[in-house]
Amino acid sequence: MDLGLSGKRALVLASSQGLGLGIASELCNEGANVILCGRSGDKLRNAADAINAQGQGQAQSVVIDLADKDSATRLYAAAKDILGGVDILVNNSGGPPPGPVSKPAAADWRAQFDVMVLRLIEIANLCADDMREAGWGRILTVASSGILQPIPNLAMSNTVRAALVGWNKSLSNELAADGITVNILAPGRIHTDRVDQLDAAAAERQDKSIDDVRKASRATIPAGRYGTVQEFAAVAAFLVSAPASYVTGSIVRCDGGLIRST
Repeated sequence: MDLGLSGKRALVLASSQGLGLGIASELCNEGANVILCGRSGDKLRNAADAINAQGQGQAQSVVIDLADKDSATRLYAAAKDILGGVDILVNNSGGPPPGPVSKPAAADWRAQFDVMVLRLIEIANLCADDMREAGWGRILTVASSGILQPIPNLAMSNTVRAALVGWNKSLSNELAADGITVNILAPGRIHTDRVDQLDAAAAERQDKSIDDVRKASRATIPAGRYGTVQEFAAVAAFLVSAPASYVTGSIVRCDGGLIRST
């Protein structure tokens, strides 16, 4: 299938590693030109070099910390300078520390909301102007299965990311007539460094080996295994593609059946 992404301009947040990097790589393989961003200049340069050695599109990078209040404005300005505009925005952010609802202080809640919600809204609003002018655009937000089925000991992630659900649907209704789709992609247990960290934390908390934790986790997944970054990225690429033009306002799961609700 031709995804119609050749020459499209994409901005992928939190893309120096993990799911963000996987999506950026897949978009470049489909011929899009991509800006990677994150806090580590070395990781970003290495990731861009690896993509450029094999992709059809080209990758460039911008060092940015979404905790900075003016980061959305600066990132958008950099994207305009490098690409001339943004056709595809992939919202993504790192996850907060694990723990129960009672553990984080009020300042920690505010800080995570700024990075994981407010900054994504700000950059989406800026990029939407380019998309309206072009009459075509894609906004895809990487969330978590916790927005549909709260994950034990990830109270802050479950709570903060849930705010993106109402925002996603509201924005999709506002932009649909302009040829812009707005969707959420919810991963289950996709094998990344982040999942390895969570499994290690669970092993320590439960006084079990990490192999036992992973075995128990796999037993909760109908597919019987963790997903791969490549599988997740392939779904993301379709959702931002030309053929997916009638998919908007949706939450799409890539979870091997992990989420139990219908």
